[in-house]
Amino acid sequence: MARGNRSKPPGERTEEERERDREEREHHHRLRAHRRDGHGGWFTVTPARIGALLVLALVVALGAVVLARALRSSGARPRPTAIVRVVKVVIPEGENRLQIAEIAKAEGLTGSYRKAAKRSPLLNPTTYGALRGTPDLEGFLFPATYEMDAGAPVSRLVAEQLTAFRERFGHDEIKRAHELHVTPYQLLTVASMVEREAQLPGDRAKIAAVIYNRLRIGMPLGIDATLYYAVEEARGIATDTHELTESQLHIDSPYNTRTRHGLPPTPISNPGMASIEAAAHPAHVPYLYYVAGADGCGEQVFSTTFARFERDAAAYDAAVKKNGGKPPVCKRK
Repeated sequence: MARGNRSKPPGERTEEERERDREEREHHHRLRAHRRDGHGGWFTVTPARIGALLVLALVVALGAVVLARALRSSGARPRPTAIVRVVKVVIPEGENRLQIAEIAKAEGLTGSYRKAAKRSPLLNPTTYGALRGTPDLEGFLFPATYEMDAGAPVSRLVAEQLTAFRERFGHDEIKRAHELHVTPYQLLTVASMVEREAQLPGDRAKIAAVIYNRLRIGMPLGIDATLYYAVEEARGIATDTHELTESQLHIDSPYNTRTRHGLPPTPISNPGMASIEAAAHPAHVPYLYYVAGADGCGEQVFSTTFARFERDAAAYDAAVKKNGGKPPVCKRK
């Protein structure tokens, strides 16, 4: 009998067709169970999930309405990000409040520096030995370069200067003042005069020695820088660079160290650390006098007798006269 493919009888299903039917029935059964137990994932459509989505949409919409009303009532508007320009405020050693006020104004800081530099909760001068009623913070406004936002208030500059001073003038300086039999405020006052008088670093400690030596024997200090300070304070300007007149040499002021004994009542400038160190550690020399050298190179000429001082002063005056009334010009290379 020949072998070959046998045709199935009419109406009879093959084994493969019956297997496909079973798989389809199981798939539909699993799908129904999948929907019944509610584990169909985020996008499975169930009545409970539809309700949750509707509630979430309602909450978001209400929140947007409330936020919009709040912004309208406050007048708030989105602001673009601003680029803040930074300026470097350079305060040289030896400048006083009036001079620093001009620098702050030129750099675009806002407000009155003179007013801001009168008092601050950051520093009380009496804790350094100043008398009650000390008029301002002269001497404590530490000279340095400060980076400030353009247009910042001058009170911020004052705060940074006082912070810088407190970081540098500490226990060692206070202890040294007591060893010299002065208050820390008086040591600062000596430093302020050294800063205004010394033109070269090597003269600082010697000028400090002259000041202490004169204080020790009760001799007037005779420092013209204190008179310049008195004149500037009286006029409220910081541009007095002319020679003092004869009448100004005799003004009745506590800053006239030609006619008054002792230190001036306050510092006359804001000294840097080099002058503070000189005031704390004066040179061990017997000098009582000094005058600018006749060569015009900046050194002071020191002496212990008035006679020698007069000769040194005459030499300087002759050099000024020879230069047409102007300070002599240094010719040293």
